[in-house]
Amino acid sequence: IGKERFHKSQHWGFCNNVRMLVSEDKPGVGGDLLYGQKIKPKHSVFPKGDGTDAPSWVAFDKQVLSFDAYLEDEVSDKRQEIFRIRYYKIYFYLEDDTIQVNEPEVINSGLPQGTSIRRQRIPYPPPNDDQFYTVYDFNINISVVFYGRTFKIYDCDPFTKNFLKKIGIKLNPPGQRPLDPYMKMRRETLEFVDPFRPYQSFDTLKRFIQYDGKVLRFFCLWDDSTSLFGDRREFVLHYFLCDGTVEIREVLPSNSGRDAMSSFLRRGKLPKYGPPGIYQPGQITDRAVLNVYGGLSEWRADGYLLDKYQLGKVEQDFYTDQDLSIGATINVWGRKVLLCDCDEFTKTYYRTKYGVDNFTPISCKPPHLPKIERKYPPYTGFGSEEDSFRSCVGLKPTPHRRNFKKFMELDNAGGMFLKRSRVKKPGQEVFKSEFSEYIKAEELYIGATVNINGYLFILLNADEYTLNYMENNTDKFPYSNFELAIQKLKQEKSKSREITQVFAAADYNHTKVVPYNTFRDILMSITMGKLIDQELITIARHYRVPEIMDPDLAYLIARAHEKFKKNIFENFDMFIYNCVYEDREKKGVLPTKDIRRMCKSSRLPLDDDFLDCLLSRFEDKDHQINYEIFFSVLNWRMNPTPDLQAPPYLKEKCEDVWVGMPSPIPVKYVRYLDFLIDVYGLEDNML
Repeated sequence: IGKERFHKSQHWGFCNNVRMLVSEDKPGVGGDLLYGQKIKPKHSVFPKGDGTDAPSWVAFDKQVLSFDAYLEDEVSDKRQEIFRIRYYKIYFYLEDDTIQVNEPEVINSGLPQGTSIRRQRIPYPPPNDDQFYTVYDFNINISVVFYGRTFKIYDCDPFTKNFLKKIGIKLNPPGQRPLDPYMKMRRETLEFVDPFRPYQSFDTLKRFIQYDGKVLRFFCLWDDSTSLFGDRREFVLHYFLCDGTVEIREVLPSNSGRDAMSSFLRRGKLPKYGPPGIYQPGQITDRAVLNVYGGLSEWRADGYLLDKYQLGKVEQDFYTDQDLSIGATINVWGRKVLLCDCDEFTKTYYRTKYGVDNFTPISCKPPHLPKIERKYPPYTGFGSEEDSFRSCVGLKPTPHRRNFKKFMELDNAGGMFLKRSRVKKPGQEVFKSEFSEYIKAEELYIGATVNINGYLFILLNADEYTLNYMENNTDKFPYSNFELAIQKLKQEKSKSREITQVFAAADYNHTKVVPYNTFRDILMSITMGKLIDQELITIARHYRVPEIMDPDLAYLIARAHEKFKKNIFENFDMFIYNCVYEDREKKGVLPTKDIRRMCKSSRLPLDDDFLDCLLSRFEDKDHQINYEIFFSVLNWRMNPTPDLQAPPYLKEKCEDVWVGMPSPIPVKYVRYLDFLIDVYGLEDNML
């Protein structure tokens, strides 16, 4: 091994804030300088030591210098050109001093392009082929020789310029890239023959790839009601973005009487001014041929010339996506179709592409026809008004039908003074063509005076069902609206201190509740008649003290039997069969939750609260129920119970003495402190 093959001592240094390798010129074996020390090499920025320092790729990993270069390639077998200019990209990888040369592809060049020299370390040209190119060998406006081919570098990217400046290399000014003579001649030839081919190619592939499967959908209306036997017809218009074609399908309602063919207009381009007329063959075309030539010489092939002036071309204007919008009227082969609405995709498309934000739909429904009032002959006085009316609506009179559904839902009231019937309002004529007016439920409230066949009745109270029904339908019964009643009390806010003192005096035991009669008397005296009894009861029910009701089992069973009779529910044997099937261990009991689930799935006509209360009476300590006993007791056919008797109402001690209050009272005690806080905003410490 020669002296020149020994390693040199090296260390790391910094130049322009860039870490680089520095060699020390120390003598080798025998005291002579090594071969690499005699010929001063250019320093590399990459370590080549014994491995004690950090590897170079850590600092320069994924950092590449990019140079723009060209090569004059000699062409000897073509008379059109002597040489050709070929452009390259030279990549220098800082992590390992490797170089890669790529040639960008040129369309229709006829040359193999791409990677010209794969990534590797490239040696100097001979006689220095034992050394390799480093970063210091590169600059702008210089030539480098790779394997006998001379590449002229004329420019680089900004990162490369910045890096070379940091390591102390003075950059040359950028050079000019020469033009390829063959490509210049070819471009001039194409420009020369361009007038003979004036039409551009129709590139529909890009539009197809971009908009394939994307369709705009509009909901349309064609109002043909003005013509004989015409009507309003609804359509769905599809505009295909990939080729600008239009398809219209008709929305056929049920029992429309039309043929089941939803296609109204097959897919195709829709002209704006159709029908356009009849054209001769060849008039509708994208290209116009001016002349055809052939056989002029042996080397010239047959061909044709196109008319660049497009003489005689028929211009057709078709509908595009810009012409479609909500509220626009389009011409569909002579039919005026109104665009009324569109789907969400269409709205997003117009909002993104055209910035349209107004998508207010137009109703496709026809306007309501004027209601023609039918006049009937006057009442004859025989029978009821309903029976007499039935003889006027048909050739064959039929008896009047009662509202059975309403009867079954609301059949919870009765009376002894007058049998169940509708009551006419007083002061109406008997013999007239119009129906008589009857007393409605909306006109009844506690405190009202009702005239029933000449007898005046004052409504003093109502049962729980009636009060709940009125409070749940406040639109029909405004006096049961809690908010409206509270507003009347808030108007008396100036008397809030007086009201507080009166309630505090009434509650001498400081229980924060008062009896209902006391609560009513205080509010009636303060409001001076502004509140009626119905509104007062509504407020008292809102702030009432909950009462613990514990009805006995016989009463619950009687209520359940009444529900079953009204709904004609008798299928109790099915429950027992299902329970026996569920009882795999044959214990005769099932969990309460399984019994409840079975009752709900079989539509047992009991509400949830009542069913839970009934199940709790048959539940043992393990939360299980003897299903045979439970459903046998509910079987009103096999085990009937006496008729349901309403439980006694809560009564005051002075019920038998008339004190101006209806009895039984609606509530027993009222939480007056919560009432004062909600209405007048008073605090507890003020009392």
